Amino acid sequence: MNASSDVATQVIADLSFDRDGLIPAIAQSDETGEVLMLAYMNADAVRETLATGQVCYWSRSRQALWRKGESSGHVQRLVELRYDCDNDAVLLRVRQSGPACHTNRPNCFYHAVRDGHVAIISEPQAK
Repeated sequence: MNASSDVATQVIADLSFDRDGLIPAIAQSDETGEVLMLAYMNADAVRETLATGQVCYWSRSRQALWRKGESSGHVQRLVELRYDCDNDAVLLRVRQSGPACHTNRPNCFYHAVRDGHVAIISEPQAK
């Protein structure tokens, strides 16, 4: 997916970024529907993602753009960008290469409350 700069400008104008200029972005597997992770995007990350088709986020810890997979090789290719009715959250339908989580798990949501206890429901994948 490569969107024109006009489309990116329209999307960025539509979105309601918070006071820090960020918006939550949920990555979802286009193939399975599985929720992979939650991160944040700023306008530059949205623009780059739409222009290149490779998902880019804003790293709050590094205070810099973070291109998913730039160190791990586990990139996310954008299939579709959606935003909600309040324009304050983004859903990224992606094709994930390798594990999505930095812990080397398929997704970041591996803690589950089951039967009154917290359970780890997936293990890191072998490297």
